[in-house]
Parts: sequence; C-alpha cells; structure tokens
Amino acid sequence: MKKNKIIEIFILFFKIGAFTIGGGYAMLSLIEDEIVNKKKWLGQEEFVDGMAIAQSTPGVLAVNISLITGYRIAGFLGMIVGMLGAVLPSFFIVLFLSQVLLAYGNHPIVVAIFNGVKPAVTALILISVYRIGKSANINRYNFVIPLIVAVLIKYFGVSPIVIIIATMILGNIFYILKEKKEDDKK
Repeated sequence: MKKNKIIEIFILFFKIGAFTIGGGYAMLSLIEDEIVNKKKWLGQEEFVDGMAIAQSTPGVLAVNISLITGYRIAGFLGMIVGMLGAVLPSFFIVLFLSQVLLAYGNHPIVVAIFNGVKPAVTALILISVYRIGKSANINRYNFVIPLIVAVLIKYFGVSPIVIIIATMILGNIFYILKEKKEDDKK
C-alpha cells in the first residue's frame, strides 16, 4: 500500500512539474486540485497550512510544497520522491529549452509560443490567489491587508521576510488584544 502511494506521489508531482509553465504559483491550483479535491490526501486547511510553511521557508515554492506534501502523505520517502517528481521535469525541460532557445530564440514561432503561454500562466496564478484568499478568510474587513503588503513589497521594496515577521507579530498582538477584550467582558 505504501509503495503504491510513493509511486503515486512521484507520478503526481512529475506530471504537474512536466505540464505546468510558470513556476510554483502556477502549480498551486493544480497541486491543490489533485491533493485536496481528487485524491483527498490532505484537507483544505492542512493544505493551506502547508502552503504557509512552503512560502515562508527558503527555496523554490514548488519544491517546498512537494517536500511538505510528500512528507505529510508518506513520511520521509514521500518527501524525497515528491521533491524528485517536482524537480526532474523542470530539469529536463530547461535542459531541452536552453538548447532550443540558443538555436531558435528569436524565431517568430518560438516568440509567439512563449507569448501565447503568458495569459494561461497568469490565469493559473489568479486562480491560486483566489483560492488561497478564500481559504485564508479574506473578507470585506481584512482584504486591505494583502493590498498593503503588495504595495509595500512592490513600491517600497520591503522584504517579504520583514512582511512575514511583521504579520506574525501583528497576528499575535491582535490575538492577545482579542483575548483580553473577551476576558474583560466576562
């Protein structure tokens, strides 16, 4: 049983890695759909928690997700095969494309192919943003937080690491204030 799951993990991440253009964020909706909705290996909340960990740790997002997910599903071996499944397609594709681009990078057909893929990648990223926002309980009261974070990063050059640490601290402060307010009511 475990051997079959290990093989499934490898095939899943290999397939997603092979057919997703645009990196980790473009992969999110595909990974979520497979792991949460189809295979039901993880629940939605567990997946979002794994995403938070994957995004806050150093490294490539898709690799971090495959490591965390593989580990949660099948332990250490699941982690290794998930990572290999996620990395190997990119390795082979980059190897191949680098040779093609060196030879034909300015050819109109090659340029048109890459321009055609860009809107699809954008759509995949937007779907992921929507799903993550929905599961992160973004609502009419707190929707401004992601907008402020985006502005701070894009226009003021604030490091995402600083943002993560600051939001962790603010989250704890708000939690403490909320608890204090509830205690005062009692």
